[in-house]
Amino acid sequence: MGANTSHDSSNHAAEKYRVLLEITNALVSNLDREALFKAITNVIRDIITFDRAGITLYDPATDHFQIYALETTAPPVSLQRGADIPRRGSGMGWTFDHRTTLYRSQLPDDHTFFEDECFYAEGLRSVVYLPLQTREKVLGTFQVASATPARYMEADLSFLLEIANQLALALDNAQCYDMITSLRDQLHKENVYLQEEIMSAHNFEEIIGESQAIRRVLRSVEQVAPTDSTVLIRGETGSGKELIARAIHAVSGRKSRPLVRVNCAALPAGLVESELFGHEKGSFTGALNKKIGRFELAHQGTIFLDEVGDLPLDTQAKLLRVLQEQEFERVGGAHTIRVDARVIAATNRELHDAVSHHAFRADLFYRLNVFPIQLPPLRERPEDIPILARYFTDKYMKKMAKRFEAIDHDTMERFLRYPWPGNVRELEHVIERAVIRCAGSVLTIGEETLSTSNGSPAPPHRILTLTEMERSHIVKVLELTKWVIGGPKGAAELLNIHPNTLRSRLPKLGIIKPE
Repeated sequence: MGANTSHDSSNHAAEKYRVLLEITNALVSNLDREALFKAITNVIRDIITFDRAGITLYDPATDHFQIYALETTAPPVSLQRGADIPRRGSGMGWTFDHRTTLYRSQLPDDHTFFEDECFYAEGLRSVVYLPLQTREKVLGTFQVASATPARYMEADLSFLLEIANQLALALDNAQCYDMITSLRDQLHKENVYLQEEIMSAHNFEEIIGESQAIRRVLRSVEQVAPTDSTVLIRGETGSGKELIARAIHAVSGRKSRPLVRVNCAALPAGLVESELFGHEKGSFTGALNKKIGRFELAHQGTIFLDEVGDLPLDTQAKLLRVLQEQEFERVGGAHTIRVDARVIAATNRELHDAVSHHAFRADLFYRLNVFPIQLPPLRERPEDIPILARYFTDKYMKKMAKRFEAIDHDTMERFLRYPWPGNVRELEHVIERAVIRCAGSVLTIGEETLSTSNGSPAPPHRILTLTEMERSHIVKVLELTKWVIGGPKGAAELLNIHPNTLRSRLPKLGIIKPE
């Protein structure tokens, strides 16, 4: 009799070692985590009966556990894979805090812990909680439960603890691998962005102009750049919104981190969320690998959302959450990602009108409009046109190894008369085209070049005299200041002349304040 008992005990021990060996093989051979846990639970069933087995991992950012893997004999009533469980007041939390096994041989009716009611409703009556513990930390818990009260013996608890220790090592290695892979991917993408930044050669010095309008913009840049406030840059197409965003980033405390640019208008509606927030592998057709989104890439840096007014409404809601809470989930993911990225947005649309027509969320508009910067169109700063024309001429002369001593006088007059619907970008393209075509020592541009630069004929203009141009410009400034001449933000300050000089010019030019 004693010999038989000893033989049975020996067989049972051998069976346990066989199971542990199979678990080790499963840990080594299975890269997919769901397949890994299913393989392990199938092996455990050979020696221990259970109706529910699960792994929960602890998230210190939320102080919650998340159900990471789950195997049950029947669909669970609640607390399924991906569910959150608080540390405080839960059996997982008790095991995590005390770093020891918790065996509850009979679930009470009074629901001591957070998950008791759910477990009881599933028909479970005995539960074992085991810490997933490495030398440095506790990652989470491993639970095994049965519908039979007092199902597990002391030998079962020891065996389950050995399994939990193997699981902990495997999960710790997997987490380290994921972290290294994620950092490697992020560094690779940051390098790509930084190389693009170097190649684009954009910087503060490319904001060209001496007009009062552009000086006001640069003063705003200097004021807001040192802060982390959200900036909304408004202006017509081609007016230089991206240059202003780059200037803000270049003099901010985040300048050593990437400036990540997103053209919201160019993103397909079905992929905009994936581009901004990333996606998990298999989250949709074609998602063959996990992707890091632009917000994650801009962590501790700046993200520039160009043409933000073109974002779909459902994406606007997620963007609002990022601005408010600094957190989001990847597409198809359940894990919350926290991010510290400064947002600079730009648009050529009137967002007030879009809000009134329910095409743009009002709450998002107010979140973006913390520090608005309005870029003036080129036609409202004509004094900058000659400066910009010479700058672009020098730029393309060097690129094309050509030499022009000057810009033709008539050409410059045409520049001053033309309304520039494409703004600075259109002027740059006109100059580039002229540098290609011209062969003499003076850069000359015909009227037909301007007529076709934006695909439509330029409106005819009578050539104004210098006096007429001066009178027109002063009247515009006076109307802008509501005919206030002196003082801060008065017409004299905007025109950069003494108030008395301006007052003496008014009667000479026939300018009379309207009633």
